[in-house]
Amino acid sequence: MQIEQQHRGEFLITTDKSRLDLDAIHGYLVRSYWAEGIPRETAERAVQGSLCFGVFHADRQIGFARIISDCATYAYLADVYILEEFQGQGLGKWLMECVRKHPSLQGLRRWGLSTRDAHGLYRQYGFKAQAFPDRMMEILHLDIYKSRASS
Repeated sequence: MQIEQQHRGEFLITTDKSRLDLDAIHGYLVRSYWAEGIPRETAERAVQGSLCFGVFHADRQIGFARIISDCATYAYLADVYILEEFQGQGLGKWLMECVRKHPSLQGLRRWGLSTRDAHGLYRQYGFKAQAFPDRMMEILHLDIYKSRASS
């Protein structure tokens, strides 16, 4: 897959996995509400199996998003964040623009995501409540990382 890069002033968004700071990504995810307690090895496997977008200020990784997709019919947006000290500068919106415009993600039939508190952001990029929630099913292990930590 071709590496995509976008510059905006002193910021960079890239899909180059060699640039990703796994310590920074894990450091954020392990304290997030959606992946609290995630083992580093699990976060690393998730990154390796996904199309990833790193957000950088100089050489420091300050944001991230990853897409789980077959790049033909479906994409799931996950692990989106901008560090708190960089929020309010439009970086989350720019990150979403880069994700939605990525060449490998064009013409997909369905996109999915789960969010507790960013509905307003995602609505700006076409996301809405599921059209047929009665058709969607899932297996969900909410405390999987917590139960692994106590084993």
